[in-house]
Formats: sequence, structure tokens, C-alpha cells
Amino acid sequence: MRRAGPAAVRALAATQDTNGARPPRQDNRRAHLLDAAAKLFGERGFHATSMRDIAKAVGMLSGSIYYHFESKDEMLLAVYEEGVRRVATAVEEAVAGETEPWARLEAACAAHLRGLIACRDYARVMIQTAPDQAGSARLRVRELRRNYEARFRQLIEALTLPPGIDPSYVRLLLFGALNWSQVWYHPGGDPPEVVARRFIDTLRMPLQH
Repeated sequence: MRRAGPAAVRALAATQDTNGARPPRQDNRRAHLLDAAAKLFGERGFHATSMRDIAKAVGMLSGSIYYHFESKDEMLLAVYEEGVRRVATAVEEAVAGETEPWARLEAACAAHLRGLIACRDYARVMIQTAPDQAGSARLRVRELRRNYEARFRQLIEALTLPPGIDPSYVRLLLFGALNWSQVWYHPGGDPPEVVARRFIDTLRMPLQH
């Protein structure tokens, strides 16, 4: 007998719920699946991780995972979206209380670093997975990355920089340093606020002379 595809499984489930054959199924395992996927994608890489691996990590049958996600590409996109949402929310909240351009950039850097530390598994996926590696999700992943970085582009463009200083290179310097925190940051060291302040001071002082 031919096995029904993921979409058919969900459609059948929805029909059964509507007919009263069983109560509505709560999507309470999606968050656990995303956490497991983020951890495995970060540790092993997207292509080296199977849907079976993710299902096993949460104690789920392999076929049941397709109730939540039709494909591994769709799951990667969900992980990426959740990671961006968490970090972007932290950045937006941090800059909302600042008005001076350099202070806003410093607050954004501190929030970005805090987000990478707090959401380590999701952050690894965001940093390590290039859009071209995301399969059918590549266009959306590229869009998410571009939209997130646009926040920093706007913050840097608001600075008064000396003639000849390209804001795009300032952004690349900051992102490179902050994202590499996956390697150099250790608990017990300077907190994200101190790291961000020192990064900004190191960048700001030469530009003002």
C-alpha cells in the first residue's frame, strides 16, 4: 500500500478533527522539534542531519515528524526564522531606549551578542548556514538574513563617519567580531554590555581623530 504524503496526513487529521472523531490536536511538540533541529543542525550541519535524527532526539516516530514539517528544508527555515525572531526582538528592544547614534549601535551590538549567547543552538544555524545551503528555503533564508542586517545598516548609516569610511565595511567588521563569539566568548568573561562598549570604543575613537 502506498504511504500517504505529509500534506495528506495533515489534511486527514484536520478532517477527523472537524468531524468530531477526536479532539483538536495541540501542536505542543513543534517547539521541542525546533530546539532539537537547531541543536543537531548546529552540531552536525544541515546536510548531515536527517529527519530521523531529529525525531529520535525528541522520542518521536520518524513518520510523525511530518505532521509538523513537510521537509527538512521547511524545518531549517523554521529554525532560522525562530532564531532571527529572538535576536531581532532583543535588538529592537535595546535600541528603543537610546537616541544618540553611537549609543544605539552599542546597545544593538550588546543585544546581538546576548542573543547569540542565549540562543546558542539557533545562532549557530543562523551563522553557519549560508542561503545557498538551505535548499528550497534559500530565498527566504537570504531574505531573513538581509532584513536582519538592515537594522545594523541603518544604525551605522546614522553615524557621522569621516569621509572615505565605507559604512558597509564597518558593519562587516562588527558582524565578523560579534558572530565569531561562538568561538571566543566564554561564560565568566566580560558581559555582553562590556564587550559591546569596548568594540564600539575601539572603532569610534580612531574615527573621531
